[in-house]
Amino acid sequence: MLGLVFVVLYLCVFFAAGAEGSWRDRLEPKLGLDLIGGTQATYIASQQGAPPSPEDMELAREIIDSRVNALGVSEAEVVIQGNNTIVVSLAGKADEQLKGLEQAANMRFRLVTGVTGDVSSVALNPPSPAPSASASGSAAPSPSASAGAAPKADDAKPSATPSTGGQGGGAAVPSPSATPSATPSATPSPAASAAAPAPVTADVKEQREAIKKKVGADAWAAAEKLTAPVDLSADPKAGLPFKAFAELSGAEVAALSPQMQFNVPTISCKQLNARPNGSIDAVDSEVVACQQGVYKVMLDKAEVVGDDIDKASPQLDTQQNQWVVSLDFKSEGQKKWTALTKKAYEAGPNDPCYVAVTSMYADADHCAVAVVLDKEIISAPQIQGVLTGQSQITGDFDGTSAKKLADQLNFGAIPVTFDAGPAQTVTATVGDQQLRAGLLAAAIGLGLVAIYAFFYYRLLGLVIFLSLGLSALLTFGALVFLGRSIGFTLTLAGIVGFIVSLGVAADSFVIYFERLKDEIHEGRSPRSAVPRAWQRAKRTIISANAITIMCAVVLYIVSIGQVQGLAFALGLSTVLDLLVVFLFRHPIMSLLASTPAFMSPRVSGLGRALRRGPTEESGSSRVKEA
Repeated sequence: MLGLVFVVLYLCVFFAAGAEGSWRDRLEPKLGLDLIGGTQATYIASQQGAPPSPEDMELAREIIDSRVNALGVSEAEVVIQGNNTIVVSLAGKADEQLKGLEQAANMRFRLVTGVTGDVSSVALNPPSPAPSASASGSAAPSPSASAGAAPKADDAKPSATPSTGGQGGGAAVPSPSATPSATPSATPSPAASAAAPAPVTADVKEQREAIKKKVGADAWAAAEKLTAPVDLSADPKAGLPFKAFAELSGAEVAALSPQMQFNVPTISCKQLNARPNGSIDAVDSEVVACQQGVYKVMLDKAEVVGDDIDKASPQLDTQQNQWVVSLDFKSEGQKKWTALTKKAYEAGPNDPCYVAVTSMYADADHCAVAVVLDKEIISAPQIQGVLTGQSQITGDFDGTSAKKLADQLNFGAIPVTFDAGPAQTVTATVGDQQLRAGLLAAAIGLGLVAIYAFFYYRLLGLVIFLSLGLSALLTFGALVFLGRSIGFTLTLAGIVGFIVSLGVAADSFVIYFERLKDEIHEGRSPRSAVPRAWQRAKRTIISANAITIMCAVVLYIVSIGQVQGLAFALGLSTVLDLLVVFLFRHPIMSLLASTPAFMSPRVSGLGRALRRGPTEESGSSRVKEA
């Protein structure tokens, strides 16, 4: 059994996800900041243009720390500097982990009520022919993506736990059967023309007045009159009156109404994506976002938000062989989600969302719901049933991106917006010399235990040495594998935890062997003494190790930083020691008990215990040598 554990563990070490490079590279554990240095990134916070409050900064720090160090074993450092700066330090080359860490992670679920292509290049250069979708290689939003295996209304009731489907991770979406033109027709967007405008603050009015002067009164008046996207496929020159809008910055575009952002053809996805963070977070008004950086999408008010999600978890869909993010909603959130999917599924031909979908796709028969994270549409599935249970966001996720999205949803939205500052490499705070010293201390400790074991227990010392060696190999394999799978990072504190565990392992040997001596003192032969001693000793061994594990768990829960790493290392090594005790030490002792060497006092290490035993009459000793 122990051999099987070794085979499975080291197969994971050499061939599991994340195992790359040479064999030597695959055996390298993940070391901490104090041992090898790492990467440090700076994030500058703001809150509606003003410095955030200390309470919001602390909450933002906690959320970022949770995202980057969800299990408390990556030894990340997340600290607040000044009144608006958070500095994150991670071991090694951590560019991917730090990328997008500052995202607010405001999740919104919105009906798609209008779709149009980003045709600004056509409008600014009217003589050029409009590119087709196949020539540009762009893909439309994914209203054809399945929302689960739920049948249509005229078949049977939909499944209680279908997936939401759609696109994830910002990857390309498979093109639908009816490929749309890159310059779609100017189908009116009922939502854009009929919805009540969002409240406009005094600041926004001032910004719009400034923009009006910049683009010109005529262009502004023409934009205000638009009730639908301009159809440039019929007349490419129709975009020329709006040419000045192409010069607006992202912040200026954010001040425009959603209808103007959507209808004016020269406002591009590049400008929309450059809007400040938080520009489309409002839940009670329409917003405009981009899909694939190509299609502008009009979205209805958010009827379901991230706070309605109870738990998100990355899962590997074995049937589809793809990563998904599974969503469990809170009680009220589930009601909202069911109502939203019902609204999308049962929408009639006159509903804005139905008009938007069918104007682009001939085979579309249900509305689409966009899953929006901050300013990005990460999924836009066509809803194929009323979803009443667990749902999924599916698409071109890998394990890393699925976990990242799940973490963002689980730990909540950051209450402030961040601008990423400079990133730099930081040197080790302890360094290789101290790492070598720590490993040397561990080797000396292991050596002293082995010397004492051979001196006091002789043949039994070989059992101790082999057991410690197997425990070391198991611990090292687990350390490498956990470093890749959950980000466990070995620091000097972790090394201390492993060294302390040597004493715990040695205690279990002493308990077992001394119990064995007691059994032989009582007159039993080694063959019968070994199983009896094991039955009595294992309860004590389990109790002692259980106390150590409980202490490690409590320390892990109540502590932070490197102390948490120490607790994790101590608990891990103690669990692995118990595994070796049950799967190696007891079986090999049972085997040795039947050998002639085990009956020799000089060789076995049982010494005087084998020589002496109580007489039946007086209790005086007599020779028991074989």
